[in-house]
Amino acid sequence: MNRLLMASIALITFAGQAIADIKVGILHSLSGTMAISETTLKDTMLMLIDQQNAKGGLLGEKLVPVVVDPASDWPLFAEKARELLTVHKVDVIFGNWTSVSRKSVLPVIEELNGLLFYPVQYEGEESSKNVFYTGAAPNQQAIPATDYYLDELGVQKFALLGTDYVYPRTTNKILKQYLTDKGIPESDIFVNYTPFGHSDWSKIVADVVALGADGKKVGVISTINGDANIGFYKELAAAGISADDIPVVAFSVGEEELSGLDTTNLVGHLAAWNYFQSAETDANSSFIKAWKKKMGAKRVTNDPMEAHYIGFNMWVQAVKKAKTVGVDKVRNAMYGQTFPNLTGGTAVMLPNHHLAKPVLIGEIQADGQFDIISQTKEVPGDAWTDFLPESKVLVSDWKNLGCGMYNKVTKTCVQIKSIY
Repeated sequence: MNRLLMASIALITFAGQAIADIKVGILHSLSGTMAISETTLKDTMLMLIDQQNAKGGLLGEKLVPVVVDPASDWPLFAEKARELLTVHKVDVIFGNWTSVSRKSVLPVIEELNGLLFYPVQYEGEESSKNVFYTGAAPNQQAIPATDYYLDELGVQKFALLGTDYVYPRTTNKILKQYLTDKGIPESDIFVNYTPFGHSDWSKIVADVVALGADGKKVGVISTINGDANIGFYKELAAAGISADDIPVVAFSVGEEELSGLDTTNLVGHLAAWNYFQSAETDANSSFIKAWKKKMGAKRVTNDPMEAHYIGFNMWVQAVKKAKTVGVDKVRNAMYGQTFPNLTGGTAVMLPNHHLAKPVLIGEIQADGQFDIISQTKEVPGDAWTDFLPESKVLVSDWKNLGCGMYNKVTKTCVQIKSIY
């Protein structure tokens, strides 16, 4: 064998694997308090990658998943992201659930110019050129859910219950301002935070009940994350609280979380998402069928899965358009990408790295599914809320302005990535 041929083989082969393979990093907790939610997203990515490989891969190459477990440990997320980019040399990362994990990863992917697709609802107030936010911003979940409480259920007092980290705190800051602007007195807004994995909910539930002692209708807005939800809903049931008494609308509880609960006493409570498994469309039926065939009949689908489904397919389309997996060219090819969502509309990637998505409110049923009781048309995601004065003047536009934090008043681009 001549040297030229040997050199060519060396360029395309490494440890039995083609170097030209396109590597997809999967950064989701498979252990710890967030495994209840994130393991399914790892499984979703593996299914999507298998489906794409069955179509012939991408740019003539096979997609290879690289799975790591950051174990619900926020600093470890940063280490694992660095490992994916520098050791495994992945071309893209799909991952994270909590905002604290995303903010841990953010400086790493910006330093190394990685590309992250983040599939979960979050607090907004951030815009990075290295992140595509395929979950809901507050104007696509928290604000519409609050309006539903005010306009449809006549809620007069609000209990804002969250896990103690950036997403609940920032979301509740926005909601508290929104509610006071709507005329709700601060004394009628109860805010409480608990640590990840919190299990003793008796006093907090008692405090929520006491909030309505004057006869005013109380509603709970829940930004509780992970397995702490199990204890919270069990305590509600133990206290005999029904949705008619004190409705709960959750932003981090979907079909996957409910699959581990006895939902008998949860019927009527609510969740706000951009997708529910119960959506009646052909695309959703096909997605559910493929998921259950791969994972088993008992496995359910949920909103962050749809976000990965949309984000992954948009990334595939962008790579094809760019004819490369290079981050800068793929980023530019992402703007304006469209892909059918699973609820009957079309997702659009905006210049602020957010999607246009419908807002759905679902009511928990005895079988752990949701009856969709409200659905909007596609709402453009807003990186910077209009309900905080320091954010109202900001806009994100990476396509035309090349800036994620442009001040409309001073007409300058602020260099920091977040004001929180």
